[in-house]
Amino acid sequence: MGILTTLLRAVTWWNGSTLNTQLYTSRNGVKVGEDDQGNVYYETRDAKRRWVMFNGEVEASRVNAEWHGWLHHTMKEPPTKRPLPRKSWEKPHQENLTGTPLAYAPSGSIRRVDPASRKDYEAWAPE
Repeated sequence: MGILTTLLRAVTWWNGSTLNTQLYTSRNGVKVGEDDQGNVYYETRDAKRRWVMFNGEVEASRVNAEWHGWLHHTMKEPPTKRPLPRKSWEKPHQENLTGTPLAYAPSGSIRRVDPASRKDYEAWAPE
């Protein structure tokens, strides 16, 4: 691990867990489980605090409903011990894709058509 990577981990939280969080987790955390995205869930030995260590980008919408309920003390037992019952019509959890190229665009949306191929659009070019 390089010096720049270590410095970034010490002062940024959006690139993954900080060094302080990893130190706190190693000293006080008990691993409770892991979800299908590789996020790892922990709690303190007295079960008063719960947190998640994200695998990759830190984005709250990457936590599925089961683990979200456990993190917020809605459920006493983690989904690894007592999973939520699934309905046949439920879709698998998907993170929020707003602002990404994979975001939903309905038919007729200008995001689906290349601006150069549109007849009602003319790109401005400085002279």
